[in-house]
Amino acid sequence: MDPYKQRPSSAYNTPFWTTNSGAPVWNNNSALTIGSRGPILLEDYHLVEKLANFDRERIPERVVHARGASAKGFFQVTHDITHLTCADFLQAPGVQTPVIVRFSTVIHERGSPETLRDPRGFAVKFYTKEGNFDLVGNNFPVFFVRDGMKFPDMVHALKPNPKSHIQENWRILDFFSHHPESLHMFTFLFDDLGIPQDYRHMDGSGVNTYTLINKEGKTHYVKFHWRPTCGVKSLLDEEAIRVGGSNHSHATQDLYDSIAAGNYPEWKLFIQTIDPDHEDKYDFDPLDVTKTWPEDILPLQPVGRMVLNKNIDNFFAENEQLAFCPAIIVPGIYYSDDKLLQTRIFSYADTQRHRLGPNYLQLPANAPKCAHHNNHHEGFMNFMHRDEEVNYFPSRIDPAHHAERYPQPPALYTGKRERCVIVKENNFKQPGERYRSWTSDRQERFIRRWVDALSDPRVTHEIRNIWISYWSQADKSLGQNLASLLNMKVDI
Repeated sequence: MDPYKQRPSSAYNTPFWTTNSGAPVWNNNSALTIGSRGPILLEDYHLVEKLANFDRERIPERVVHARGASAKGFFQVTHDITHLTCADFLQAPGVQTPVIVRFSTVIHERGSPETLRDPRGFAVKFYTKEGNFDLVGNNFPVFFVRDGMKFPDMVHALKPNPKSHIQENWRILDFFSHHPESLHMFTFLFDDLGIPQDYRHMDGSGVNTYTLINKEGKTHYVKFHWRPTCGVKSLLDEEAIRVGGSNHSHATQDLYDSIAAGNYPEWKLFIQTIDPDHEDKYDFDPLDVTKTWPEDILPLQPVGRMVLNKNIDNFFAENEQLAFCPAIIVPGIYYSDDKLLQTRIFSYADTQRHRLGPNYLQLPANAPKCAHHNNHHEGFMNFMHRDEEVNYFPSRIDPAHHAERYPQPPALYTGKRERCVIVKENNFKQPGERYRSWTSDRQERFIRRWVDALSDPRVTHEIRNIWISYWSQADKSLGQNLASLLNMKVDI
């Protein structure tokens, strides 16, 4: 008997998914929500267990976004949006707020080259007078999956093979062949934009849908977009090989050297908004992160500018220990029922508590710069000096009291508990539109990258056929070109 093959029976013998305690899992794709689009319930034990286990897989390197670079600067409001939000740091043109920004690659390890084809993280921490606001996103405006239940499996597929520790296309294409919602994200990843020239020359997006609330309590769904003033530039495949071969930290060095030389990177912040009362008028769900909001009907509205004018003082303290979480918001900004955002609210903070400890928000890079007070104390690595005798609430001795109430979305929810996908999937329209917007040479490069990926010898005929079918539904000529180059026929 081989002792290395012994595993818990519940993980080895059953032909179906179970929880760690052995309970059967009948749906491993959808989180438990109130109705088809309502918020996720904390009682979804399988989801919480799945995310909590996933968040603890790596010590101490980040599971995703391990390779990164940071810089500091300020955000300045340039346009009045007080009709949309009561957030203090957005109240008046000219107001400045300190920020720290972390750029990163997503899938690859901490020492990996910064020229690999991969999404880029774009996370901004605003140190506002009402507490921190973490706007955590990527350089692409969409994502691979719309439900956070799929996130651990997605990352596992994108990560190296656990047997060989080699990232392999057949694993990626196998997983995503079950999720046609990923097509839109692949039109960004396999496009020329898939390898940014450096961190200064790329867009940023909040990806998720948030909610803005004004003083009267009126709400709007919102998406956040960063646009670099120096323009978007990318590396073609041959350039990436050359640049990465000479300097595997080229983007980090470019960011550091540019700031040191006084060539400060700058981005403009824009928003798109939707009145929740009008969300059903579109052919997509505004809370679906695999979709963009068309700018011709939902135009970009300018908000402000961000300038990075100071390099970090210490890489470990202000990059490795810098921690973001989409749950960290301020009055005037709230969450939406975006299914991916709802899971990120839990998962990001949970992974940082595991990685950095329960008091990670006391670390200087993560701590708010405004006065703050609560009864959280003790625990690992707690270094806050406290001399209070009262550490409970309420108290007739301690004068601390509730803060002034601020508006929150007053949504009323009804519905039955269920695990389901959103109704308006519409997986193929936007990928096809994006492909057709490109020049012919850009289309050809996209096709070639897909032919290379689908030519992996371990990609089965079935999986190859599924991808040709998907791309044919997005754009008939795209599917035909792929089929021709792969010596296959289109079978929709």
